[in-house]
Amino acid sequence: MSIRRIDDEIYVSFGITGGPSTIKIKMDYSGKLKFQVWNNSNIPEWNALLMEPNNECHTYGYCGAFGYCDNTEPIATCKCLDGFEPIDSKDRSYGNFSGGCHQKDALRCGQENSFLTLSDMKIPDMFLYVKNKSFDECRAECTSNCSCTAYAYANMSTKAVNGDDTRCLLWMGDLIDTQKQIVLGENLYIRVNELSDKKRRNNILKITLPVVSCLLILICMWLVWICNCQAKQRNKKNWKKLIFGALSISRELGDGNFLFFSYRKIVLATDKFSSSKMLGHGGFGNVYKGTLDCGKNIAVKRLSKSSGQGVSEFRNEVILIAKLQHRNLVKLLGFCVHGDEKLLIYEYLPNKSLDAFLFNSTRKPLLDWSIRFNIIIGIARGLLYLHQDSRLKIIHRDLKASNILLDKEMSPKISDFGMARIFDGSQQQGNTNRVAWSLWKDGITKNFVDSSIVESCSLDEASQCIHIGLLCVQDNPSARPLMSLIVSVLENGCTSLPPPKQPIYFAERNYGTYEAAETIVNSSYTITVLEGR
Repeated sequence: MSIRRIDDEIYVSFGITGGPSTIKIKMDYSGKLKFQVWNNSNIPEWNALLMEPNNECHTYGYCGAFGYCDNTEPIATCKCLDGFEPIDSKDRSYGNFSGGCHQKDALRCGQENSFLTLSDMKIPDMFLYVKNKSFDECRAECTSNCSCTAYAYANMSTKAVNGDDTRCLLWMGDLIDTQKQIVLGENLYIRVNELSDKKRRNNILKITLPVVSCLLILICMWLVWICNCQAKQRNKKNWKKLIFGALSISRELGDGNFLFFSYRKIVLATDKFSSSKMLGHGGFGNVYKGTLDCGKNIAVKRLSKSSGQGVSEFRNEVILIAKLQHRNLVKLLGFCVHGDEKLLIYEYLPNKSLDAFLFNSTRKPLLDWSIRFNIIIGIARGLLYLHQDSRLKIIHRDLKASNILLDKEMSPKISDFGMARIFDGSQQQGNTNRVAWSLWKDGITKNFVDSSIVESCSLDEASQCIHIGLLCVQDNPSARPLMSLIVSVLENGCTSLPPPKQPIYFAERNYGTYEAAETIVNSSYTITVLEGR
């Protein structure tokens, strides 16, 4: 990057290393700049390079007059400058200071005033630059003018620009676009009323009593800290292993897009897990739509606290699940661990889940029979991959319409396929409906077809699907067809299938006894190994 000055104008030029690239810079109506670079790979597209400002707090004047954005908090928030309060009381509860702040006690010009020092601040906009003034002269200049609300003696000299080595800045009105920085901030001096003797004594008591109380509390906390010091050191090492280990996951998976997401980034992307961003909820946790700074949409699954896994165990399971790559499985993009919070970040699918179509009277006609049959074949292919072709053999155990997501081309993608490993299969599964057997037994499978598509439906294909479904719920595991056979029948439709027998139902079914399994019997114990067919 290079900087040049020509007369009264300053030019900044920059480039990207690694060869020629096409760069697009776009500014929206709010003044945000988005830098994008053209990726001329197998799938040409614009990739986000940089976005400024990268969060709302950096938007000009976001916190209003005499308000500032505190970047030292875990999530940057608006606050009023010391001695000020929100003009609108609602701003305090909603954290929106667009209305600005005003002084709690109006300035009394002509009486003794003092200046309150605020450190590590980004200086406000609309300042008056006074040349050839020392620090003391700058303070005197502001003190002598009742209209002067603040002054600063900036650390950065303007000598390189205009040859002047002084740095006196004055403000004659509202302080706009102020922030508290983590590093490289300035001292900002704000004019306030001099305290009276009575107020000063009251303030001393207000300060002294809490300080003494805090000292006693700190002593107690210090004793507790001594006891927990070793445990904290171990936790710190675990977090370092987690973060640095996440960098190696991409190399291990051969996928440079798999990431360890920061909790702050996920909170901002989901608007603090707002209910308006919720896509769905279930036994494993809630799912939220999120939008990253680069504009990419993601789906965030906020796992419930019942997984019972530690950080290392959860990370290992995530790596195993991320290795499962198939066009009919939802892609896992990354994960996040923050205290008790465990989050999984998936690709976002715009058409949401299959049940949103099937059980909606206005949307289900959009799924004609050809689309539904393709969805059935896609689900079968995904299960075949999970049961036989993947590096990690997984039995889904909770396959239902709400766990089948649809992309923009209405192709199915199975979700929650790794939850049985993370939650140790402790979640409740749904019950199988008996209506299919009755229709099959009476030879009236046409009544099983949705009335909205019965005219366009192939009854042979529908009957074949019902036939396969009944075979899959046979009580004898050996009577259930392999997924490879199911995919072959659905795709070719030429393989004869044995007739199903009526399934046995109990008031409460024990699902573990009906899984396809390999049983090893010993004189003193029995071991059952679950196998996906």
